[in-house]
Amino acid sequence: MRYRRTIADAEELTEINVSPLIDMVFILLIFFIVTTVFVEETGTEVDKPQAMTASQLEKNSILLALTAKGEVVYGGKEIGVGGVRPVVSRLCQTEPMPVIIQVDKHASAGLLIRVIDEAKLGKARNVSLAAEPGTS
Repeated sequence: MRYRRTIADAEELTEINVSPLIDMVFILLIFFIVTTVFVEETGTEVDKPQAMTASQLEKNSILLALTAKGEVVYGGKEIGVGGVRPVVSRLCQTEPMPVIIQVDKHASAGLLIRVIDEAKLGKARNVSLAAEPGTS
Protein backbone atom coordinates (compact mmCIF):
# COMPACT_ATOMS: atom_id res chain seq x y z
CA MET A 1 0.00 0.00 0.00
CA ARG A 2 2.75 2.41 0.80
CA TYR A 3 4.29 1.93 -2.65
CA ARG A 4 1.07 2.97 -4.41
CA ARG A 5 0.71 6.12 -2.35
CA THR A 6 4.22 7.28 -3.26
CA ILE A 7 3.53 6.93 -7.00
CA ALA A 8 0.26 8.84 -6.67
CA ASP A 9 2.00 11.65 -4.72
CA ALA A 10 4.75 11.87 -7.36
CA GLU A 11 2.17 12.23 -10.17
CA GLU A 12 0.45 15.10 -8.34
CA LEU A 13 3.72 17.00 -8.01
CA THR A 14 4.50 16.90 -11.75
CA GLU A 15 1.75 19.37 -12.69
CA ILE A 16 3.08 22.69 -13.96
CA ASN A 17 1.29 25.87 -13.01
CA VAL A 18 1.36 28.13 -16.10
CA SER A 19 -0.46 31.14 -14.64
CA PRO A 20 2.78 32.96 -13.64
CA LEU A 21 4.08 32.29 -17.16
CA ILE A 22 1.00 33.92 -18.71
CA ASP A 23 1.39 36.91 -16.37
CA MET A 24 5.03 37.26 -17.37
CA VAL A 25 4.16 37.17 -21.09
CA PHE A 26 1.58 39.94 -20.61
CA ILE A 27 4.08 42.06 -18.68
CA LEU A 28 6.66 41.62 -21.46
CA LEU A 29 4.04 42.49 -24.08
CA ILE A 30 3.13 45.71 -22.24
CA PHE A 31 6.83 46.56 -21.82
CA PHE A 32 7.55 46.20 -25.54
CA ILE A 33 4.46 48.20 -26.54
CA VAL A 34 5.39 51.06 -24.20
CA THR A 35 9.05 51.19 -25.25
CA THR A 36 8.40 51.03 -28.99
CA VAL A 37 9.39 54.15 -30.90
CA PHE A 38 6.73 55.13 -33.40
CA VAL A 39 7.85 56.85 -36.58
CA GLU A 40 6.17 60.19 -37.01
CA GLU A 41 5.16 61.19 -40.52
CA THR A 42 4.06 64.60 -41.78
CA GLY A 43 1.03 63.20 -43.59
CA THR A 44 1.86 64.69 -46.98
CA GLU A 45 4.11 63.70 -49.86
CA VAL A 46 7.00 66.09 -50.48
CA ASP A 47 9.44 65.92 -53.41
CA LYS A 48 12.66 66.57 -51.48
CA PRO A 49 15.80 67.69 -53.31
CA GLN A 50 18.93 65.56 -53.24
CA ALA A 51 22.01 66.52 -51.21
CA MET A 52 25.44 64.92 -51.14
CA THR A 53 25.80 65.75 -47.43
CA ALA A 54 22.43 64.28 -46.32
CA SER A 55 22.63 62.37 -43.03
CA GLN A 56 20.33 60.65 -40.57
CA LEU A 57 18.81 62.95 -37.95
CA GLU A 58 17.35 62.29 -34.50
CA LYS A 59 14.21 60.20 -34.17
CA ASN A 60 12.74 62.37 -31.40
CA SER A 61 12.03 65.50 -33.40
CA ILE A 62 9.21 67.68 -34.70
CA LEU A 63 8.53 66.94 -38.37
CA LEU A 64 7.01 69.67 -40.54
CA ALA A 65 6.41 69.67 -44.30
CA LEU A 66 6.40 72.60 -46.72
CA THR A 67 4.66 71.73 -49.98
CA ALA A 68 5.06 73.24 -53.45
CA LYS A 69 1.65 74.88 -53.01
CA GLY A 70 2.92 76.79 -49.96
CA GLU A 71 1.12 74.67 -47.35
CA VAL A 72 2.77 74.00 -43.99
CA VAL A 73 1.72 70.54 -42.76
CA TYR A 74 2.11 68.93 -39.33
CA GLY A 75 0.59 65.54 -38.48
CA GLY A 76 -1.42 65.39 -41.70
CA LYS A 77 -3.10 68.76 -41.07
CA GLU A 78 -2.37 72.07 -42.79
CA ILE A 79 -1.34 74.47 -40.00
CA GLY A 80 -0.01 77.40 -42.02
CA VAL A 81 2.96 79.56 -41.09
CA GLY A 82 1.06 81.02 -38.14
CA GLY A 83 0.57 77.56 -36.64
CA VAL A 84 4.26 76.65 -36.56
CA ARG A 85 5.21 78.62 -33.45
CA PRO A 86 2.31 77.33 -31.26
CA VAL A 87 2.94 73.71 -32.30
CA VAL A 88 6.69 73.92 -31.70
CA SER A 89 6.37 75.75 -28.37
CA ARG A 90 3.73 73.26 -27.15
CA LEU A 91 5.95 70.27 -28.05
CA CYS A 92 9.08 71.91 -26.58
CA GLN A 93 7.56 72.69 -23.17
CA THR A 94 9.35 69.89 -21.31
CA GLU A 95 12.60 69.96 -23.29
CA PRO A 96 13.77 71.67 -26.50
CA MET A 97 13.45 69.37 -29.51
CA PRO A 98 14.92 69.69 -32.99
CA VAL A 99 12.62 70.62 -35.89
CA ILE A 100 13.04 68.91 -39.25
CA ILE A 101 11.39 70.56 -42.23
CA GLN A 102 10.68 68.47 -45.33
CA VAL A 103 10.71 71.08 -48.07
CA ASP A 104 9.45 70.44 -51.59
CA LYS A 105 12.10 71.47 -54.12
CA HIS A 106 9.53 73.78 -55.78
CA ALA A 107 8.55 75.57 -52.53
CA SER A 108 9.12 79.28 -52.03
CA ALA A 109 12.40 80.20 -50.33
CA GLY A 110 10.75 83.17 -48.62
CA LEU A 111 8.10 80.93 -47.09
CA LEU A 112 10.80 78.53 -45.92
CA ILE A 113 12.60 81.36 -44.11
CA ARG A 114 9.36 82.36 -42.39
CA VAL A 115 8.76 78.75 -41.24
CA ILE A 116 12.34 78.52 -39.91
CA ASP A 117 11.90 81.81 -38.02
CA GLU A 118 8.61 80.67 -36.49
CA ALA A 119 10.18 77.35 -35.40
CA LYS A 120 13.10 79.17 -33.76
CA LEU A 121 10.73 81.61 -32.03
CA GLY A 122 8.85 78.56 -30.72
CA LYS A 123 12.05 77.54 -28.85
CA ALA A 124 13.18 74.72 -31.16
CA ARG A 125 16.62 73.38 -30.27
CA ASN A 126 17.72 73.57 -33.90
CA VAL A 127 16.10 73.54 -37.33
CA SER A 128 17.20 71.16 -40.10
CA LEU A 129 16.05 70.58 -43.65
CA ALA A 130 15.32 67.08 -44.93
CA ALA A 131 16.82 65.97 -48.24
CA GLU A 132 17.20 62.76 -50.19
CA PRO A 133 20.71 61.27 -50.17
CA GLY A 134 22.45 62.26 -53.42
CA THR A 135 24.56 60.12 -55.70
CA SER A 136 28.03 61.05 -56.82
